Amino acid sequence: MITISLCMIVKNEEKSIGNCLESVKDIADEIIIVDTGSTDRSIEIAKEYTARIIPFQWIEDFSAARNFSFRHASMDYILWLDADDVLLPEDQGKLYGLKKTLNSSFDAVSMIYHYAFDDFGNVSLSFRRNRLVRRDKRFQWNDAVHEYLDVYGNVLDSDVTVTHRRINSSMGRNLAIYEKRMDKGETFSPRDLYYYANELRDNHFYEKAVQYYGMFLNCDQAWVEDKITACDKMADCYYQLGDQEKEKEAIYKSFSYDSPRAEFCCRLGFHFLNKRQFKTAAYWYRSAIQLERPIDGYRFCNESCWTWLPHIQLCICYFHLGDYEKSNSHNEIARTYRPADENIINNKALLEPLLEK
Repeated sequence: MITISLCMIVKNEEKSIGNCLESVKDIADEIIIVDTGSTDRSIEIAKEYTARIIPFQWIEDFSAARNFSFRHASMDYILWLDADDVLLPEDQGKLYGLKKTLNSSFDAVSMIYHYAFDDFGNVSLSFRRNRLVRRDKRFQWNDAVHEYLDVYGNVLDSDVTVTHRRINSSMGRNLAIYEKRMDKGETFSPRDLYYYANELRDNHFYEKAVQYYGMFLNCDQAWVEDKITACDKMADCYYQLGDQEKEKEAIYKSFSYDSPRAEFCCRLGFHFLNKRQFKTAAYWYRSAIQLERPIDGYRFCNESCWTWLPHIQLCICYFHLGDYEKSNSHNEIARTYRPADENIINNKALLEPLLEK
């Protein structure tokens, strides 16, 4: 059986760190907490699970802190989590089983990351991350913000899921770090441009975000998946700015990188639905449900666009087109995903008497 070091960096996570550590305490052989300046009860709570709590002077560089935590690990493999991540009971069992059976020839293990949820507890955003890595490979973290672990070699894509339970908001923190770097005259990599644009968008600086998404899209060496996502986020910025034509241009630009994704088909459907062009809107929503979902789990997927959203929108389109049977059929499919959604329940109540007639 392999041994595992859990490495975490924390700051003021008293509301979540206990749940995180409780969910992995029986799996990790050692727990290393690198604290970057907590002033709340985070350290006190962490001491209930480990004595390996190491201070680190915060230099506004997440990779530096994570690499520091990795250097203190002593087991075969290193598992990394954030304080607001948890392993649900089913996934605790899966990870323990993996620990007992993992072939040491694997350099890394990726796990599914359920990052965001809708109001009904359904996963709304998921992707994969390399979570468990061989210590002797000395993999390094890169980039000061939105850091990534540079992994290579033999990687196992596991069925273990890490669940994100965000409590604290970091709004503005990362943007400030990027702007300090910019003030120092640092040259931004394509990846920096992309994530800086994301921070601008998240903080509602839509016009400036569009500018930096454009700069990123002009970089030849950028990852194509980030370019596709940048088109989606650029379209959202233009929607917020009320520029429907630019929004549509950003959507169509995504098609130059790969075949259409459900996210963009739903965006086009919504564009034409707002124009009350119900037939055209229905075409794009039908396209969304007919697409084959990408197998590559490292892509960012908006789960709603691949599940219930196009169906509830088709319910609206077909209602206005006078086809109540199709409208009801799609509403029922949406209801399988969101049985407590008041909009879907109201649609059902509206459609049933019309179908009886």
